[in-house]
Amino acid sequence: MELRDLPSVDELARDERLAGEPQTLAVEAARAALARAREAIRAGHDPGDLGEGAVQELASARAPSLRRTLNATGVIVHTNLGRAPLPEAALARALEVGRSYSNLEYDLTAGARGSRQDHVAAILRRLTGAEGALVVNNNAAAVMLALAALAEGREVLVSRGELIEIGDGFRIPDVLVRSGARLREVGTTNRTRVADYERAVGPETALLLRVHQSNFRVVGFTEQPTLEELAGVARRNELPLVDDLGSGVLVRLEDEPSAKESLSSGADLVCFSGDKLLGGPQAGIVVGRVDLVERLRRHPLQRALRADKLTIAALEGTLGLYLDPERAGREVPVLRMLHEPAESVRARAERLAKASGGEVEETVARVGGGALPLAELPSFACAVEEELAQPLRAGEPPVVGVIRDGRLLLDCRTLTDAEAEEAVAAVRAARA
Repeated sequence: MELRDLPSVDELARDERLAGEPQTLAVEAARAALARAREAIRAGHDPGDLGEGAVQELASARAPSLRRTLNATGVIVHTNLGRAPLPEAALARALEVGRSYSNLEYDLTAGARGSRQDHVAAILRRLTGAEGALVVNNNAAAVMLALAALAEGREVLVSRGELIEIGDGFRIPDVLVRSGARLREVGTTNRTRVADYERAVGPETALLLRVHQSNFRVVGFTEQPTLEELAGVARRNELPLVDDLGSGVLVRLEDEPSAKESLSSGADLVCFSGDKLLGGPQAGIVVGRVDLVERLRRHPLQRALRADKLTIAALEGTLGLYLDPERAGREVPVLRMLHEPAESVRARAERLAKASGGEVEETVARVGGGALPLAELPSFACAVEEELAQPLRAGEPPVVGVIRDGRLLLDCRTLTDAEAEEAVAAVRAARA
């Protein structure tokens, strides 16, 4: 076929296979199909059935971009794959609240305007022992709001070894600048002492900020003050101490600090994420002294950073599970994957390998999400041909694994039993 043989856009849009479609969509699909056909002809290829091409363009335009994906990477809190999968309790709350009107900012008792913060503040206070609590849309926003409300135009003392970069290139110094506060570095990259903070405190100091080294560790010749020691400096100088946990947990989990422990150690405000090790929706949570939390709540930036009704509903559903830690361990997917015995993971990998024609390979899973960077979780994967990586990503549902040593590993720590069955069907379809 030559370029001059191609039909016009209007002619192709009248193809019977596009009958019944809205005219604007049919024209757009025809235009896209013709553009692809021109590219094929110029490259010396047959453009194929143009009507079918237009139908495919229309289907592609209607297909959702955000899709459920099977995580076979072994990274539990995978930032690129949506971080924490939500518990059923969180999904149920979001569905119930989202399908109708709600009392998001309405006090049903008083019959007057209420606060969206009230729906989760009480349970957060109970779980952490805090006086007050506030929720915004992510932890970077929580830190920025705290700095803007408590330190705008003044100095914030931070250890040089804590000036970290979090996901997607966001850096703590940049967050400080955007908040209107001024950064004052204390100590060195590997060694910071209490005396460094004491010497740095001056008339312009607004607060002390500790940033948990969530996504890396400095080892060797190192020194950092304990949180209790920093709290002592803050008290002696009548300054608030803000502790940015990054991920944060509500249960005991290796050396990952919890908000409750941080508050009991002397922090005045603690910021942490809702969608990492907590296992809920994306959110930034601030707990601590009620007077400081109130200053954050009244700051104009809070309205721009506040969480929406679906986030609050899902967070409330997630937090409710933590009232019974054993139940949380069973029903919060992140916690369940973290604690699942290696024998169970291996059994799942063996079933997947047997059904898909792969081989079981011992591997190591990771926590991800900038949490517990040194933790290695024993895991097992089904190893298949490397060439299946692309067709598996293009399937429905997409399956994402890890290419290693010429093979594609489907790590079974981050797959449920039901998802492993789906992966079997996906591998068979990819080979076909």
